[in-house]
Amino acid sequence: MNTALIFAGGAGTRMNSKTKPKQFLELNGKAIIIHTLEYFERHDEIDNIIVVCIEGWIDYLKELIRRDFITKVKWIVPGGATGQESIYNGLKTIFADCDTPEDSIVLIHDGVRPLINERLISDNIASVKKYGSAITVVPQTETVVSVNEEDNITSIGERIISRIARAPQSFYLEDIMQVHNRAIKDNKLNMIDSSSLMMQYGHTLHAVEGPIENIKITTPSDFYIFRAIFEARENLQILGI
Repeated sequence: MNTALIFAGGAGTRMNSKTKPKQFLELNGKAIIIHTLEYFERHDEIDNIIVVCIEGWIDYLKELIRRDFITKVKWIVPGGATGQESIYNGLKTIFADCDTPEDSIVLIHDGVRPLINERLISDNIASVKKYGSAITVVPQTETVVSVNEEDNITSIGERIISRIARAPQSFYLEDIMQVHNRAIKDNKLNMIDSSSLMMQYGHTLHAVEGPIENIKITTPSDFYIFRAIFEARENLQILGI
């Protein structure tokens, strides 16, 4: 069983939207979260989808899913106090309904990362089957420096070996559940993402290169980039390219 776990629990304070969380802002009459879900809905290798959502917006999300004919969403669960807790809420739900967690793959993805593609989902699944994990990355195109408390530069990273981690981040269900349970036992409750959590507990992670446009829509400028790329993709489709 291959399941997409879509995290849509953020309030989006950096988006400056006073009416809706960022995942529910619309482009061409369709919410960002729906643009994201459609890629997993249409992919032949995805069996189920679970969405972790802000509790007060679950009914609204259900209506969008019904309206836009998303049929693979099997569960919608409320988020937690942190991103880590929210993802754990989703994983627990999948795990409780899964007979073979050692063979089942979960793709953890941001609901506000709608500029993915079919190949990226396929590559994530293939990487988990071959290597046990898949961390979507893109090349680092600028120099990364580390600074101390006085803002003095302490080290400069090598760009040629650096990558930026994005999503999906994909694993066997049994493996990711085990590290979440260990983290709770060890009181590590606010790890930045699933890859950090897996590495914390000794797992080797395999990188899968994704499209450079696979950005997370966090700020107003991100939304404008999303709109420009979306429209460019639509134009290419019209031209048959």
